[in-house]
Amino acid sequence: MLQALLFDLDGTLANTDPIHYQTWKDVLKPYGIEIDRPFYDSRFSGRLNIDIVKNLLPQLSLEEGSALSRFKEAEFRNRATNALKPMPGLFDVMQWADEQGLKKAIVTNAPAENAVFLLQVLGLEHRFETVVLGDELPKGKPDPMPYQVALAELHVPAEEAIAFEDSPSGIRSAVSAGILTVGIASTQALQDLHDLGASLVVADFTAPQLADLLRRDTTQNTPDSTSHGASSFC
Repeated sequence: MLQALLFDLDGTLANTDPIHYQTWKDVLKPYGIEIDRPFYDSRFSGRLNIDIVKNLLPQLSLEEGSALSRFKEAEFRNRATNALKPMPGLFDVMQWADEQGLKKAIVTNAPAENAVFLLQVLGLEHRFETVVLGDELPKGKPDPMPYQVALAELHVPAEEAIAFEDSPSGIRSAVSAGILTVGIASTQALQDLHDLGASLVVADFTAPQLADLLRRDTTQNTPDSTSHGASSFC
């Protein structure tokens, strides 16, 4: 019986990836580092900033690396303010989840300032029971810890939750935590997310296959509420 939906943030609730990519590209250029899209997809997507900076600029001190990360994220927020839109179908799924009484959580590697910013810009700041920040845990994604923490805070077993993720590190994290995972193919190829362990991969939240999955797993619904929920995001 489905009790909770767990959502990644960047690339899942909104396609922030093009803005992150261009921001990183501009921020790293003064250091003599030129990145292209394949390099970004394999080395940046879904990873903690501290690991990205340590890998690319090992000569920086911890303080210098943290300052660079803060500068990059502030620049991202400045660029994203008027550019972000929710992923298609997201609000229909959120409304359906509310109608079914499902718990909801954000599980992200994004810094706290970005999480607050994105939820406010999307009008979702009051829609989640908990927000778990991998950036503030001993281990972030791809470790399962962020999802394990979310499940514990919601008091929901892994087999009664569904996770939505777009990045390889996020898929690995959710799958390793024992959660049925839906891949949102906003940043990665569909087959790549399947190969990483996603049970279903869709382009966005409007996919009929997603409605079928949620309808199947929400056994507490009445027939009327199930039909209404499915039609709201098919």
